[in-house]
Amino acid sequence: MAVTTVYKEPAPIVDRENPLESMMSRFNIAAEILGLDESTYNVLKAPDKQVIVNIPVTMDNGQIRVFEGYRVVHNTILGPSKGGIRYDIHVHLDEVKALAAWMTWKCAVVDIPYGGAKGGIICDPTTMSAGEIERMTRGYTLALKDVFGPDRDIPAPDMGTGPREMAWLMDEFSKTTGMTSPAVVTGKPLVMGGSLGRVEATGRGVMVSAIAAMKKLGMDPTKSSAAVQGFGNVGSWAAKLLCEKGVKIKGVSDISGAYWNEEGINIDEAIAYKNAHNGRLEGYTGATSMDPDDLLISAVDVLVPAAVEDVITEHNAERIQAKLIVEGANGPTSASADDIINRKGIMVVPDILANSGGVTVSYFEWVQNRLGYKWSEGMVIERAARIMNDAFEKVYATSQKYKVPMRIAAYIVAIDKVAQTYKFRGGY
Repeated sequence: MAVTTVYKEPAPIVDRENPLESMMSRFNIAAEILGLDESTYNVLKAPDKQVIVNIPVTMDNGQIRVFEGYRVVHNTILGPSKGGIRYDIHVHLDEVKALAAWMTWKCAVVDIPYGGAKGGIICDPTTMSAGEIERMTRGYTLALKDVFGPDRDIPAPDMGTGPREMAWLMDEFSKTTGMTSPAVVTGKPLVMGGSLGRVEATGRGVMVSAIAAMKKLGMDPTKSSAAVQGFGNVGSWAAKLLCEKGVKIKGVSDISGAYWNEEGINIDEAIAYKNAHNGRLEGYTGATSMDPDDLLISAVDVLVPAAVEDVITEHNAERIQAKLIVEGANGPTSASADDIINRKGIMVVPDILANSGGVTVSYFEWVQNRLGYKWSEGMVIERAARIMNDAFEKVYATSQKYKVPMRIAAYIVAIDKVAQTYKFRGGY
């Protein structure tokens, strides 16, 4: 059963007070363990470029409204910067800076030749017409034409954006260069050079990470159970693909509530029901309703938080029964819960690794655009799985070497790659 929700680039935990400090806290721990020198630390903690633009847009009522937009390029030492563009009323510069830095580490963890970037416009797209959004998107692209480029900075969808907006961005940028430039952006419609396998890429990466971790823990997927918190694009695909591997999905949840079936939920049926009911599971009869908070502490072997940030905290971490947590969402585990989870001996495949399947297939889309050639879906899936498995093995080996949790190990791998590149290139 196909999932119709379009893929959107994931983003990390957003601390509304200061997301930049939130992102830096775990970076600092890893940097200290790695013994990062002060000079390199100072370079990596600051973004390379911060651009603020004002975008005049003629609204449908004839009035001109000015929107404030941002693009932050954190680092390009590994290659052109990569990162989504979000349209949201709460976008602010510190948030975008945090997201850009996080993308640097994410790309480095999976060893793809990108740096990190992020962008956003302060707006509420739900109150705007398609024409207003198109004019705003084209204005944003024109304002950043000297920042964007297939070899400089490559945007992608994020919160509030999708293939439609990426098509407009590609078209407007192409006009400025006088040639069609599909590689300037990823997440495009398939007919414009989008990649097969991208919609399910993040959920598939979660599945690949989960299976790799289960192997390390000696868990047989066909004898294991799981609960998936969040049944959107990432969660539904993760549940479907884990189910195909033999894992019994006992519990799922979405914004309408949580649902439990001790014998295992029919995931294809649940997805079909959701798609037929405005993207919600409310009223689904293939499982029994339960308290959403209880799903996180239910008796399962694998827990996949794939909804929002800070759902696993110091208040419920002690009661988690799962042996393995695979973070499909970004920042689902608060820093206050880390010590408790580590003490309980629960393995966590962190967001920076587990949900990086999306940016990996974004990279594939860019490669195909550069080649002028389209890969088969099977090739995309096989190559993405290989990259995810290689990244998992490297992070796992690092966690064993330094005797640290997988989360800190992932940051160590990322920071070490970027820092070594600076050393060899003589970047400063």
